Amino acid sequence: MERIKYQNYGPQKNWINGQYEKSNSDKTISVISPYFGKEIATVPDSNLSDLEQAVEKAKQQFPKWARLNIRDRAEVMFNFKTILEENLDELAQLIALDNGKTIEDAKGSIIRGKEVVEFATSLPTVMNGDSSQVADGITCTMTYQPLGVVAGITPFNFPAMVPLWMIPLAITSGNCFILKPSEKTPLSALKIAEYLKKAGLPKSVFQVLHGSREIVEGICDHREIKAIAFVGSSSVAKTVYTRSTNLGKRAICLGGAKNHMIVVPDADLEPTAKGLLASSMGSAGQRCMAASVAVGVADVDPIINQLTVEARNFILGKDMGTIINREALHRITRYIDEAEIMGARILIDGRNPEPPKGYENGYWLGPTILDKVNKDWSCAKEEIFGPVLSIIRVKDLESAMKIENNNPYGNAASVFTSSGEVAKTISETASSGMIGINIGVPVPREPYSFGGWNESRYGHGDITGKSGVRFWTNLKKTTARWPQSKEKWKKYF
Repeated sequence: MERIKYQNYGPQKNWINGQYEKSNSDKTISVISPYFGKEIATVPDSNLSDLEQAVEKAKQQFPKWARLNIRDRAEVMFNFKTILEENLDELAQLIALDNGKTIEDAKGSIIRGKEVVEFATSLPTVMNGDSSQVADGITCTMTYQPLGVVAGITPFNFPAMVPLWMIPLAITSGNCFILKPSEKTPLSALKIAEYLKKAGLPKSVFQVLHGSREIVEGICDHREIKAIAFVGSSSVAKTVYTRSTNLGKRAICLGGAKNHMIVVPDADLEPTAKGLLASSMGSAGQRCMAASVAVGVADVDPIINQLTVEARNFILGKDMGTIINREALHRITRYIDEAEIMGARILIDGRNPEPPKGYENGYWLGPTILDKVNKDWSCAKEEIFGPVLSIIRVKDLESAMKIENNNPYGNAASVFTSSGEVAKTISETASSGMIGINIGVPVPREPYSFGGWNESRYGHGDITGKSGVRFWTNLKKTTARWPQSKEKWKKYF
């Protein structure tokens, strides 16, 4: 495994007006590395006066930034993209240290975020509006207009990627952006702020406020913040959405998931086993796109057997990183314990693994595969957010679809099959916003947008791609008719 270097960064500050600023709060939050189980930094638990300062600076900057030619705003993104590429190793180390990802996983998440940066550089074309003559002498023009001061609240599991899904589109559209990163993994946000400044972004277009509940509620309640993007648990997503939209804000709040992978006997053996494993165990299962339930239709034993072979070859620290903290580790383990008591067959047991040398104090859990799981058990219904795959056996495709569509979430669903008819049936009838056909992690790529349905999303639209552009802007429609008389100008004709 590529080594994770321990470093204590000490007390950190907010990023306001293009520089580090001391918080007005005397409370702090300890940041613990999941690899080492000890503190690597502290961040301020900011208060409402910090928020007010950030909003005021953003308000002052917004008119100038919004008036700037969009090509000049996109130029900042060109520069930012280059800086991300040049500092990939630095940012990946930081993500691994405070999040627990492997270096490879961290780099992959940055690259996926960089795709949105690349898409943002195309906004001069995407946002060029539309104009046409709609009647004799009458022309209609449609343009995209920024909203003003906007905000993003992001989760611990992708401390760089999810902010990079929001920031480029929001600021290139002409908005000023305030980021509240997860207090568990805050360091990447500050590094992104430094990179944006280096890329030529003016002061106060992008700002970072650390904190917890007070700042989240303040962002929801602040009348000068016009839109909020949120990614996190469904319960908090619903609260943020309700609280902010009650004040007339625009909000897109992405929540949790319980994704299913439907496996039929005609599926290609090794690619299917690898797809099941990558989806359920990637990022240690700590992602909303993790498919934590495999629904096996009829006889899929050969695929399950191959899956266990692949899982036994997993190496902790190389193929999979840590769990975010001790509390999460205990919570995930309880799901496994409960399933075992209920009668699940444990094909692979990740409890009490041997940690990689040098990381014995980290929060480790190995890949875990539970077979013969009942659809009504907790491990089959609730979001575990860990490297645990539950296998439910059913006799036919109709039974599999009932399990999928009775799921209150609707983030993603996948099917592994060689049959076009089966794939078509699943893709047309699954109540999920993202569908994978022989793909376990069906994340759309730009310009296509990321977002689920049902309790996986509160609000309309999606968070990336063309839908993301529409979220961060208002459409302005101008209808014009000019006088037809040439009397005043006849000498020129």
